[in-house]
Amino acid sequence: MAEVLSQSQIDALLHAVQSGEKDLNEPAVEQEKKYRKYDFSSPRKFTKDRIKMLNGIFDNYSRIINSRLNARLRANCEITVESIEEQRYYEFSNALTESDVLALVNVTVKNKEQDVPLLFYLSTPTALSMMDRMMGGEGTSDESLPVDYTYTDLELQLYENLVSDMVSVMGGSWENYIPIEFAYSKTDVNPTLSQIIGLDEIVVIVDMKMQFPNIAGRMSICLPGEMLTNIFAEISRENPTRKLTTEDKSEEIFDKLRDSSLEIVSILGETRLSLNDVYHLNVGDVIDLGCTKDSSIYLDIGGYHWFTGKIGTHKKNMAVKIDNVCYQAEQRSE
Repeated sequence: MAEVLSQSQIDALLHAVQSGEKDLNEPAVEQEKKYRKYDFSSPRKFTKDRIKMLNGIFDNYSRIINSRLNARLRANCEITVESIEEQRYYEFSNALTESDVLALVNVTVKNKEQDVPLLFYLSTPTALSMMDRMMGGEGTSDESLPVDYTYTDLELQLYENLVSDMVSVMGGSWENYIPIEFAYSKTDVNPTLSQIIGLDEIVVIVDMKMQFPNIAGRMSICLPGEMLTNIFAEISRENPTRKLTTEDKSEEIFDKLRDSSLEIVSILGETRLSLNDVYHLNVGDVIDLGCTKDSSIYLDIGGYHWFTGKIGTHKKNMAVKIDNVCYQAEQRSE
């Protein structure tokens, strides 16, 4: 759709023509097209579908640890996935400070331990607030916390206990794809000097926001590209027919729905009574439903009239013979 000029733009254009600043016969200069830059030094290793799959996995993980932390810390905690991004490891490493700590997590895929560990990061103020709650405090944050703050020996033990518990349930978020075990290994107190992963190696960073009543923080999970490649390969081998893309499973869903049980309600009749009449009802009283015994009745499913029929008996049980379909087939499939 062509851009519409405002009145002020029209006035400015007319003024430019009249003053000679603008020549109407001058050919229009074609605007340079803008293209999105592609960084050839950092090519993407994983497809959008695989990143989307990881997003679903860690959404599930956020719900698992959300309920776990709520119970353990006795506080309302809301954890959400903020972003999942593929990058070089040095980009993640450069964002760390000398006082930050990283938890190294061993990953075992189908009883085979991976060569490179997963890295787990908790921001220092968030970790200290959680430790305070573990010790019975209110999880208040010290605003005067220095940038170069280092954990005490006791805080490191509490940190290891906390992180170990958080990563132990991570495998539950992968169980729909492949059995994976995550186990805390050790804490690296100076990750900026460590060469756990090559600086130019591809990693996937999962950033998660943690919101407590009195503090907001974040945690990050660094997934080595080599480890993810092995995991995706195992998923493909174990489920050769499973597509990592979003696929139409409507037929599979309908097959399961067809075997589900539905409640069918027969409506004999309806009437209205005043509250006073209802209050004085007694055993033996008769309520006139305003229809004859041979009148058609409705069969309701899910609050909709699906059929009409006549009431009778079948093998000494009350039954309804269907006379008409009210809810058409095309409506049922909507």
